[in-house]
Amino acid sequence: MLAGDERAFRTVYRAVQPPLLRYLSVLVGRGEAEDVASETWAQAFRDLDRFTGDADGFRGWVTTIGRNRALDHLRHNRRRPTDERTVEEMVDLLDDADVEGDTLGRVDSQAALALVSSLPPDQAEAIMLRTVLGFDAVTAGEILGKSPGAVRAASFRGLRQLAKKIDRHP
Repeated sequence: MLAGDERAFRTVYRAVQPPLLRYLSVLVGRGEAEDVASETWAQAFRDLDRFTGDADGFRGWVTTIGRNRALDHLRHNRRRPTDERTVEEMVDLLDDADVEGDTLGRVDSQAALALVSSLPPDQAEAIMLRTVLGFDAVTAGEILGKSPGAVRAASFRGLRQLAKKIDRHP
């Protein structure tokens, strides 16, 4: 992207922001996801001169920044009172993208995010990174600080749990 090229930024932002926002909503909740995403983009612009790589590398880099901002946000919130609303009440994202996989394909986007949010955090993140954001196991592992095998295993366990939950509540 050339310095100051607004059209290039718009293209990149439109491609990266929606899945990033869905991922962050699983980590911090819908109400906080937009703030965390704003912090993510601000840091990405501050550090843009440090980035090298291609489009997929950029998505991974921005997602890593987003994850770090989300974890910082969660640590900060542990020190202050929390919202009493449930995740189900806070997840209300429109989704014009087709969520991959038979398991997630059987429910609408809102219900899928609520179900994914109910999983253990490592499984929820692995599913979001692999299925919603479309990262391979290597890139997802780099974002999470885990091996690709650990990411595949967490994703598999999470999808298996989601299938059981969907079968119980079709």
